[in-house]
Amino acid sequence: MELTDSSAIVTGGASGLGLATVKRLVEAGAQVVIVDLPASDGARVAEQLGESVQFGPADVADPVAVDAALDLAVARAPLRTVVHCAGRGGTVRVVERDGAPGSLETYQSLIQTNLIGSFNVLRLAAARMVQNEPVDGERGVVIMTASVAAWEGQIGQIPYASAKAGVVGMTLVAARDLARKLVRVNSIAPGVFDTPILSRFSQEIRDGLAAQIPNPSRLGDPDEYARLAMAIVDNGMLNGEVIRLDGAIRMAPR
Repeated sequence: MELTDSSAIVTGGASGLGLATVKRLVEAGAQVVIVDLPASDGARVAEQLGESVQFGPADVADPVAVDAALDLAVARAPLRTVVHCAGRGGTVRVVERDGAPGSLETYQSLIQTNLIGSFNVLRLAAARMVQNEPVDGERGVVIMTASVAAWEGQIGQIPYASAKAGVVGMTLVAARDLARKLVRVNSIAPGVFDTPILSRFSQEIRDGLAAQIPNPSRLGDPDEYARLAMAIVDNGMLNGEVIRLDGAIRMAPR
C-alpha cells in the first residue's frame, strides 16, 4: 500500500518497537502520530523526528484520548496504517509463594492495557479507515502486537499471556469482519526483543534469554519488527495472519 499522502498511528511509539516503526513509516512518506502515555517521551521524540510526526498523548484503553489522537492523524491525511505496539508487563502467579491467591487487581490492570487497549485502538481506527476511498483495492491496514507468550507464557506471565492470546484470537475474526470494508488486520508475535519492557530485568537475565534463541542467538532488534510491519503494509495479500518473529525460540516454563 502506498503511504504517501496518508497518515499512520503508532501506539507505544515513543520507544522500542513502536519508535522503530515510526521511523520506518516516516521514511516511507507517511504522516505519523505517536500515541503514548502523557508521561512518555512522545513529545520530545516527535519534535526530534520533524514536522511529519506529531504526539497524541493517550492511554490506549481510554476511548476519549484515543479518539483525540486519531483525530490528529485524520486532520493530516486519510488514516491508512495503524501499528499497535503499546503494552506492558507484570508478574502474577495463580498462587503466590506465600500461599496467597494471585492478585486479581494486577491481572485486570494488565488485561485492560494489553487486550482491552488493543480492541479499543482497533475499533476506533477501523471506524475511520472504512470512510477512506479505496487505493489499490484497500482502505487501510491494522497491525497489532501479540507475543510468543500467547503460546508459551512463562510462569508469572499469566496476565500478559492471557492478553496476547486474546490478540491472537482477535486477529482472524477482525480481518474477516472488516474484509468487505477493505481493511486488513494482521498481528506480529515478537519473541525476546531489546525493548524497555525488558529493562526491569538484570543483564544476566537478559543474556540468559538471548541464549535461548536458536538463531540468531541474541535479542531481537526493534528495527526487525519495524521492517516486518512495513512488509505487511506493503503486501496486500497478507490478511488475518499472526506472524511469529522470534528466531525459532520456544519459551521454557521459567
